[in-house]
Amino acid sequence: MYKAFYGLSDNPFSIAPNPHYLFLSDRHREALAHLTYGLGETGGFVLLTGEVGTGKTTVSRCLLNQLPENTDTAFILNPSLTELELLATLCDELGVHYGESPTLKQLTDQLSQFLLANHEKGRNTVLIIDEAQHLRAEVLEQLRLLTNLETDTKKLLQVILIGQPELQQLLKRQELRQLAQRITARYHLLPLTQQEIALYVQHRLQVAGRHEPLFHRSAIKVLHQYSGGIPRLINLLCERALMAGYAQSKVPIDANMVRTAASEVLGEEIKQRKLLWPATAATLILATFAGAFYFFNLQGQGGIVQASEPAGTSTQQAEQSQSSFTPETQTQAAQTQVSQRPASQTSRQQAEETYASLRADQQILRQAIAQSRNIDTAYASILGLWDKAPYVGLTACQSAKQQGLDCFQQQGNWHSLVRLNYPAVVYLQDARGEPFYGTVVSRQGEQLLLQLAEQQLWVDRDWFTRHFAGTFELLWQAPSYQPKEIGRGSAQAQIQWLENALAQIQNKPARLVQYFDAELEQSLMDFQRQHGLRADAIAGSQTLVQLNLYLSDKGPRLQEGLQGRLQGEGRY
Repeated sequence: MYKAFYGLSDNPFSIAPNPHYLFLSDRHREALAHLTYGLGETGGFVLLTGEVGTGKTTVSRCLLNQLPENTDTAFILNPSLTELELLATLCDELGVHYGESPTLKQLTDQLSQFLLANHEKGRNTVLIIDEAQHLRAEVLEQLRLLTNLETDTKKLLQVILIGQPELQQLLKRQELRQLAQRITARYHLLPLTQQEIALYVQHRLQVAGRHEPLFHRSAIKVLHQYSGGIPRLINLLCERALMAGYAQSKVPIDANMVRTAASEVLGEEIKQRKLLWPATAATLILATFAGAFYFFNLQGQGGIVQASEPAGTSTQQAEQSQSSFTPETQTQAAQTQVSQRPASQTSRQQAEETYASLRADQQILRQAIAQSRNIDTAYASILGLWDKAPYVGLTACQSAKQQGLDCFQQQGNWHSLVRLNYPAVVYLQDARGEPFYGTVVSRQGEQLLLQLAEQQLWVDRDWFTRHFAGTFELLWQAPSYQPKEIGRGSAQAQIQWLENALAQIQNKPARLVQYFDAELEQSLMDFQRQHGLRADAIAGSQTLVQLNLYLSDKGPRLQEGLQGRLQGEGRY
């Protein structure tokens, strides 16, 4: 019921294992690699364990999709069976026919004949057992006996056991030591980290049709706290938090909504930590003195330097106006006045003027922040910088897509934002930790022109760093064609383009390359590490987007003339 409100085409946090929402973290990829390696060996058993809801079934389904076409698979989801029932179920899965009321020997013989015939046809046979911690020791022993059927080079039946950590304890039993020795690969799947949770949530939202972030950074932190990194719990908490946001008509989802969702989903009352009265009193005293210091000391903040006109003010005019509000200029003016007036009169007048100026600046800032609690206002501003407008009934990124632009969202800091040099929607926090949103319009040295609702303010780096929540989103015009990836096996033209692009960005001459050599590989990995990407020496979709952001010459910039351009080269 909330899909239209959030601009979604589907429910992104259903706990059903929908393959369209497949998200493989580094841990899941490693688990998949272990399973694939185990099946490639000549051994018979592969083991995958993990806590409830960590994604074991997801990994196994992904493995099934990657198995060669010459593989017959049997998938047993309910292993609470006797030896006879297990063999009968295996026969049913593989399409092996057997008579009425078969014996254990008859089922074993039928399966042996099937496995031998499959081997002669050049086909492999794989058995996957989920929830394997429920298998009885006698059933596991029967499976081991079944895998005794083998040729000189390989076993005819390969078995993947998937279960909770109790399965590891089960396999340590003395009577199962022979089976434990036949496990050729094992992997224990751990929960997601906080960073992986952010990627996981954003991935599912994008698949469901929403490309702009929906969960605040603080909400991700609380998600990690209460879910423990378990994907199934993350889905449940996100689903309930979206319902809360819909009921309150509030975007984005904040930490309090997730806490409320946790109290409902987990069936526990989530209590805020109680602070000791001495600590509270000390905090209030410090806050009081800090406020007084802020208002009466000219060097206390120095962050908000000018409230500029929302539109129609040139950069030169802004700089001229700004100079009259900086602490240094005010100090020089005061010194000149001191030499011309009596000391008491000058000091009193200077203090009154300073106080009035700071009060005016702070009033402007408070009003601007109060009007910037809705992220849609910031998105409307950044669309305006591209001479675009939001469409009624569409999200900001959907509106941008309809007008030939793409959204790009990144976690970072001052350096990340400045390095890309694009206007951006930034996630900010006030002194109480409450979120608000602005649009970075321009940059002059260590100062940014920040638009909050209808007000534009010059802020310095220190102020921005203290209020920046770490997430920003920008618009850009993607190239008309972009390959899925550029690697060692790519065409020479693509490899040369990659060399040219990295050289341009790193301000060094490009080389003429005939193949993907070690120097290009190292240069690419350095670029990936610098931008928080996986350093795998493959220019995948995320790496290519990051490269093209630097190389694009379309649209507005924070500072003109800083963007690199490739002369005579296309963009991928």
